[in-house]
Amino acid sequence: MTHKFRSVSLAMMTGLSLLMTGCVSTQSAVTAEQGKLMVAPVMPDYKLEVTLARLNDILASAELTPEQRARFHYDRGVIYDSVGLRILSRIDFHQSLKLQPNLADAYNFIGIYYTQEGEFESAYEAFDSVLELSPDYDYAYLNRGIALYYGQRDELAVADMQSFYQANEQDGYRALWLYITESKLNGEQAMQHLAENRLKLDDSQWSTTLVDFYLGKVSREQVFEVAKQGLSHPNEYAERLCEAYFYIAKIAEKQGKYSDAANYFRLALATNIYDFVEHRYARVELAQLNDLIAQPE
Repeated sequence: MTHKFRSVSLAMMTGLSLLMTGCVSTQSAVTAEQGKLMVAPVMPDYKLEVTLARLNDILASAELTPEQRARFHYDRGVIYDSVGLRILSRIDFHQSLKLQPNLADAYNFIGIYYTQEGEFESAYEAFDSVLELSPDYDYAYLNRGIALYYGQRDELAVADMQSFYQANEQDGYRALWLYITESKLNGEQAMQHLAENRLKLDDSQWSTTLVDFYLGKVSREQVFEVAKQGLSHPNEYAERLCEAYFYIAKIAEKQGKYSDAANYFRLALATNIYDFVEHRYARVELAQLNDLIAQPE
């Protein structure tokens, strides 16, 4: 698994790995104009279209066991999700569960969708199902923690984020989400914990730069400079921008700079990195901010 903060481990998609030859290839061109950053995304990799065509053909014509058909529906749902076709992906995930009710991965995605739609009780049930089926599925703690966070159940959210963080204390993203949830209860203590957790991180990791931004060790401009360095695949810059925009927006939001925060959440959405946690919840954050901005003073 990479250190990119996706909602589900791609390593678990065994059926899809046999078919796919590439992931989303979304690049971003960033220009400076009057101090603002703008994103110009491009279309997804054509290989996804080829893979979808293969999956459609298999599901339409191949003789499959219920378990095989469930897995192919799940795999197609993952691709639909990666390009932002949530309705189609949700249909496939529900179909996979009809055929194979113990498919934890599908429950995880459905829980994410419920969270994005504000149906928190249904989200909790979906993530509970994931952990009943697969107790070691640590990303279910992340996703349930996020649902609890947006559902205003802050103490439970912190408990889940602590479980998620403890599974890999060298992951800067886990440290950030633990801070985000803890800060709703006690901002000063959350910052102290983040500073302590920073000592366990690798200075060379991109996520560490984001932690350092939260700690005030690097500036916003330095974050964007580091984002350009050490790139290893074509869409990595867009992925880093998606993350940077989201976490910078969260700081602006905390400082009461709602218009700035909203602009950064919009930029995160413009990267089209649909399967990143930061992209998924930028829309939720933006909706909340729009309500705040619209309120009369």
